[in-house]
Amino acid sequence: MLQELHYRIALTLIPQVGDVVAKELLSHFGTATDIFQARRHQLERIPGVGTFRASAIRGFKDFAEVDQEIGFMNRHDIRPVFYTDDAYPERLRQCYDSPVLLYCKGSADLCAPRMLGIVGTRKPTAYGLAVCTELVASLAPHNVTIISGMAYGIDIAAHRAAVAHGLPTIGVLAHGLDRLYPATHAATARQMEHNGGLLTDFRSGTEPNRQNFPRRNRIVAGLCDATLVIESGQRGGSLITADIACSYHRDVLAVPGRTNDPASAGCLELIKQHKAALITSAEDIMQALNWRPAAPVKPLAPQTHLFYDLNEEQQLIVKLLQGNTPLHIDEIQARSGIPQNRIPGLLLELEMQALLRSMPGNTYQLINT
Repeated sequence: MLQELHYRIALTLIPQVGDVVAKELLSHFGTATDIFQARRHQLERIPGVGTFRASAIRGFKDFAEVDQEIGFMNRHDIRPVFYTDDAYPERLRQCYDSPVLLYCKGSADLCAPRMLGIVGTRKPTAYGLAVCTELVASLAPHNVTIISGMAYGIDIAAHRAAVAHGLPTIGVLAHGLDRLYPATHAATARQMEHNGGLLTDFRSGTEPNRQNFPRRNRIVAGLCDATLVIESGQRGGSLITADIACSYHRDVLAVPGRTNDPASAGCLELIKQHKAALITSAEDIMQALNWRPAAPVKPLAPQTHLFYDLNEEQQLIVKLLQGNTPLHIDEIQARSGIPQNRIPGLLLELEMQALLRSMPGNTYQLINT
């Protein structure tokens, strides 16, 4: 497994091989080790690889940098999460350009049932800060994980409100885990590690350069069920994140503001263009995402009394979903072995019986009754 980790990190260090090509290679070879051990002609046959990229893979020699990264991870309790791992977030896996390797510090559950991205201006008004804090506080009873980018303004306000009210929160970074930008948020970051943590696809030593922030934003958008924008000008990173979320077919939500307030111009434009649902309360968020109020934690056994009404295939699907983690329709088909053409009809039948709900991104989750 250590050898495989070496090759996984090495795969991300080849400039000519990005995340999309890396995943294409993994779909053909299965493991990073097999990619590096493949012959040149085998690599060249893979769509998108060709002679140039095949030569770059075969010619990779910088394993000293790989060893340095592994040493850093071991010293600082950093967890690697690779695209083919079970722990890799399923929501992010559905995004065509998702990172092939994530670095995670802390106790973050990247596959939590409810995940909400909150983004906004770095220079919020008192109104924006108050709305952010109030919304997060109101979501506290509903077991929502709050995702943001650790930036000044709305980002850090969302993280701090989540910490204050006991909600898990994950900060997605535009640099390596050997630093924190801005450094003034270090104390909050340490608190977050106990119930959430920090996440990045950049290796140690990477500085928070301007071009890294759109890459960070795609993780925020892809990791969440929806992205909520609280105060944004007509341009900025928050709107980039919202656009990325739209491209992933994820819900976008926005808090309105005064029509003449520049800090709310971006939110109002999102709402006006029907790119975002108008949000004024936690209840609006719950309704927009079809999230039911969180019930007390209890075993899923009560579902079994319904099995006498279900056929064998329906029972199999219900059992697969009893982990309370949303599964993509393709994963349901793969795990169940049910013919692909029967899966949509079976899921619809179970949804009509109020046993499961459809979630963003063609995922399904069991309804606990």
